[in-house]
Amino acid sequence: MQPTLVVLAAGMASRYGSMKQVQGFGPSGETIMEYSIYDAIQAGFGKVVFIIRSEFLDMFKETFGSKLEGKIAVDYAFQELTKFVGDRQIPAERKKPWGTAQAVLCCKGIVNEPFAVINADDFYGKDGFVKAFEFLTKEVADDNYAIIGYHLKKTLSDNGSVSRGVCNVDVNGNLIDINERTSIFRNKEGLITYEDAEGLHEVGEEATVSMNFFAFSPNFINQCGNYFDDFLDKEITNPKGEFFIPLVVDKVVKNGEGNVKVIPTSAQWFGVTYKEDAPDVKASVDKLVASKEYPTSLWG
Repeated sequence: MQPTLVVLAAGMASRYGSMKQVQGFGPSGETIMEYSIYDAIQAGFGKVVFIIRSEFLDMFKETFGSKLEGKIAVDYAFQELTKFVGDRQIPAERKKPWGTAQAVLCCKGIVNEPFAVINADDFYGKDGFVKAFEFLTKEVADDNYAIIGYHLKKTLSDNGSVSRGVCNVDVNGNLIDINERTSIFRNKEGLITYEDAEGLHEVGEEATVSMNFFAFSPNFINQCGNYFDDFLDKEITNPKGEFFIPLVVDKVVKNGEGNVKVIPTSAQWFGVTYKEDAPDVKASVDKLVASKEYPTSLWG
């Protein structure tokens, strides 16, 4: 069975200020996620599932439907604030859904095969998809998952702080723990730091980070459901509470429910966290096309 690519595209793009998921950067107007889908097809993935908000369905179908027809199977999952919340009372000030792990949970009943998860607005490079496909077709199990790990220094934005899951890895390349750092940046002295409630902390240049590129069996969707209940019991009154995939991955490891292999890639990440990132992303895509890494028109 061919693995599926799940694309996280339900975000409101609050920092970016627009629907960055459908902004064109390629010579023929290709979005960043189209390059990811192209790389996934080349690697051997058989289906793509877009996780979106239901009001974006027509736009996604119009933008991507005809391009992908006959190239890869396409399906959609909808992330909404009320999904899997049960009869809990959602605070009025809570406006957006609960985060990336709830997004994966919204694939329940839609994704029933091994799958990779990526962000819509990150460029990951061919190597990551080849390695994810290899893992998903040869090693994945209900107790064996993977993270495609990037070097922190290759994942920063020049235009503001970023969120990264910093991985602590053992000598065998397996995850010990993962800590979501929501404000990582390079300071004026050139050091990479993150800020939390206790202040500023330095992080090594070569630290391995998660860019929300994971490889799972369908069992992970059930684990998201189990931990979502726990999350809501503690965080439902927190209007900014986020149920992140790395939080679930960390619990799976620490609770002895599974192993997570960290598969390194030397690929250069780029993405559009901020509007100011867009010219650099465009230049990076143009360079890859000029070097024949990608065709001028992805879909011919």
